[in-house]
Amino acid sequence: MSPSSSPKPSPDSSPDPSSRGRAASSGRPAAPVRPAAASDGFPVARTARYVWYGLLFVLGALVGAAGALVQAAWLPAGLLLALLATGGLFYGGLRATGTQAGVAAAGGGWLLAVVLLSFGRPEGDGVFGGGVGELLFLFGGMGVAVMCATLVRLPRPPR
Repeated sequence: MSPSSSPKPSPDSSPDPSSRGRAASSGRPAAPVRPAAASDGFPVARTARYVWYGLLFVLGALVGAAGALVQAAWLPAGLLLALLATGGLFYGGLRATGTQAGVAAAGGGWLLAVVLLSFGRPEGDGVFGGGVGELLFLFGGMGVAVMCATLVRLPRPPR
């Protein structure tokens, strides 16, 4: 083997990780360690967040369907109950995921359920009869979703 063909050690191959890079020479701490990866390669926190989005979408559809039935059955109190449940779901989605996408996932499920229930059947029967209560539920729910999506997020407490 000739001296010119011998492998030269690279700066990244040293066994001591603190001796690599500019961070160690300038006295700054090294970069934070990434979270453990799940089997599909995504970090665990991202995978859990996607599961939350799916659950919030399904919960949004359930709250939308229940609200459509309750607001028509007990008009003044049912409408208030349906809007409170909608607001609780949207705010809970914001707090559970920490992002506005949580509100969007819950709102997407809610809106899908409400729109599908507003379509009538060919025979003429449907959940929404077309009155002031239904419009207040529809526009009030959308307004609550917008309010929850634009809320200022509180900083998370340090662990």
